[in-house]
Amino acid sequence: MAKKYRVGIIGFGHMHVNNVAQLYAAHPQVEWVACADTKPMKPELRVAPYTRQWNQQYLMEKLGIPKKYDCYHEMLEKETFDIMIVQTENALHPEVVEACAAKGVNVCVEKPMAVSLSAALRMVRAVQNAGTKLLVNWPLTWSPAARKAKELVDQGLIGRVLEVKWRAAHTGPLGPGGMHTGVSGTTEPMTGPERAATWWHQSAAGGGAMLDFCCYGGMISRWIIGEQAVAAVGFKANLDSTWGDAEDNAVILVRFPKAMAVWEGSWTTWDSGVPGGPIIYGETGTLVVETREGKPVVRHERGGGRTTIYEAEPLPQGRHDVAYEYIHHLETGEPLHPSLEMMFNLEVMAILDAGVRSAASGRVELVNNAHWCIG
Repeated sequence: MAKKYRVGIIGFGHMHVNNVAQLYAAHPQVEWVACADTKPMKPELRVAPYTRQWNQQYLMEKLGIPKKYDCYHEMLEKETFDIMIVQTENALHPEVVEACAAKGVNVCVEKPMAVSLSAALRMVRAVQNAGTKLLVNWPLTWSPAARKAKELVDQGLIGRVLEVKWRAAHTGPLGPGGMHTGVSGTTEPMTGPERAATWWHQSAAGGGAMLDFCCYGGMISRWIIGEQAVAAVGFKANLDSTWGDAEDNAVILVRFPKAMAVWEGSWTTWDSGVPGGPIIYGETGTLVVETREGKPVVRHERGGGRTTIYEAEPLPQGRHDVAYEYIHHLETGEPLHPSLEMMFNLEVMAILDAGVRSAASGRVELVNNAHWCIG
């Protein structure tokens, strides 16, 4: 009989919990144990779709999670787990991962890894000391077209990569018309103060468009280019969410040894105006990750009207989502997809950290080498 994996949830602040938890629920080897939310820095003012209390109620009813704790520390003391899904506000990732590691629990944490390189290093040290596993989940990992683009780059289709562009945009995590995977309905209208009471719009909690959206650029650029960046310049502004103190627009420009990257994140954009994936510029052509007639594709442009469309193959069965990938890794010891691995994500966090520091200092900031900091 196949091993059952005892799974729990810590944190309902991130609405991606609705998708990730349902993916685990669909895995035949998952057994739900319990869940707990973290204590927000400020109490939320209402319960509406995608707010933390709503997320918890929705998933407990939909998935039949048997127990709910008010304190995750108490839950970790009283229950045993194999995997913990962590969907807290970004600033709490280190303390939750440390608590799980101390109890021998493997963690699946949502992107970004943390709010800073130093916070990410806390997570790495805790996991290494405990001998547990840490997976950083990226929705972009599960894009067949993004994987196809990486395959075409590695085949040398466009020569050496010179630049990667990424733009992610919507009206905000709880903004008008918002819809997130795992729930069929959209957000409900919320006032500025109501949105400000959520962690998304609080800098101290790790909110803001830079961490939320520019992080994707960090992952895809580091993965596609295949080497670590050296410096970054970050800009951020609160253009239309002045009831909160976190930025709603951000840009990070990144210098790699032989390439560049531009990452944009916006919470004020009704239509992003660009394809749904990265644009990759090489020596001999350009790759655009997009959707055509509902199918994920990569468009190859070579100039002069020469265009080729590559359809993306389905993800490998048995490793097609985060739950199957993690359990496959735990059972076989085979490596995780590179974008999910802890040390890869430490390098991604080092680049993002430089962009965040630059936005505060107004200067170009060097990317600290994560491996220097581990010793």
